[in-house]
Amino acid sequence: MRPLSRVLLAAACAAAFTLALPAAASAQGRYRVQDLGSLGGSVSAGVGINNFGLVTGSSYLSGDQRTHATAWLLGSTFDLGTLGGDNSAVVFPVKNDYGLIAGVAETAQLDPNGESWSCSAFFPNTTHHTCLGVVWEWGHKRALPTLGGNNGFAAGINDRAQVAGWAETARRDPTCSPQSDQVLQFLPVVWGPARDQVRALPLVEGDSSGAAVALNNHGQVVGISGDCDQAVGRFTARHAVMWDHGRLIRLGDIGGQAWNTPVAINQHGDVVGFANVPGGATPGSFHAHAFLWTRAGGMRDLGTLPGDTGSQALGINERGQVVGVSYGGTAGSRAFLWENGTMVDLNRWAPGYSGHLVAANDIDDAGRITGQAVDGTAKVAFVAVPVGW
Repeated sequence: MRPLSRVLLAAACAAAFTLALPAAASAQGRYRVQDLGSLGGSVSAGVGINNFGLVTGSSYLSGDQRTHATAWLLGSTFDLGTLGGDNSAVVFPVKNDYGLIAGVAETAQLDPNGESWSCSAFFPNTTHHTCLGVVWEWGHKRALPTLGGNNGFAAGINDRAQVAGWAETARRDPTCSPQSDQVLQFLPVVWGPARDQVRALPLVEGDSSGAAVALNNHGQVVGISGDCDQAVGRFTARHAVMWDHGRLIRLGDIGGQAWNTPVAINQHGDVVGFANVPGGATPGSFHAHAFLWTRAGGMRDLGTLPGDTGSQALGINERGQVVGVSYGGTAGSRAFLWENGTMVDLNRWAPGYSGHLVAANDIDDAGRITGQAVDGTAKVAFVAVPVGW
């Protein structure tokens, strides 16, 4: 594999061409799909794509017992490594166009409280090692500080080198679910732009824990506020919120009382994610639909593909094109593209691809999409490029 810094430089030289793609490319309704490969295992996924075509995500290693954060660019695959533990991953879309990547990585240290922490939901095995937010800078990595606790989680990163995420404090939170092993409070944070700079964000009054998941270049941050619960969604996501230059804005809901989760925000301040709709077997059960929130229209339920019961919106670009996953029907999970009020199964627009596109995780301003597909027996990262590109 070529050094990542050299390939990033080559991509930067091609930036003018990349950003000059025709605005009508995706409107032709056809995509060319390319499998991106893995680090030797049978599972990989693209999670973010920036305007230079840098795809970030994760890949299982040979044996499928470990996963590492991964970058794909110009035909090369890069293992971003860990902080000494077994696993790492890029979990949320990375929109930085200057080669910075944010994610999570395990350390070699066991958690003193026996917590599995939020990272475990994205790794093949629970190791009970501490996990920290990490930034990869042109081939080098650095851990991000916590708020006095043992664990952190880095999600989105913008062009100003600010990182959104959440970090533990040293305080024990009594609202942590007794069915989970989470013990400590965690708060939404923004790291940077200075190295080791960390700032906690306020919660909705009465809430005890929360997380920031994405931010744009204008200082708008989105995330969740609620109970400690299980440290992964559910009642931690009682409230979907935006922090806008010190002001806390509640984004509302679409009828449910849990899992109200923003995932991505564009430079216009438009937010996508997923939220529970009314119903469900229990108050905390997961029965979500994709949503789009705008300042003018509030939170809008985007629905599902025909025959499905659930969906999640996972990425949005500057044109307002939204991508995600729809599921719950006989067709299984399907990647979707939503634009101009219509949700389309992305598989219909990629007739030349032999695999099945199960999730679209991000879309760049040229309309290129990354996500996960099933191809044979493997789950593979893909990039879908508009025909005419």
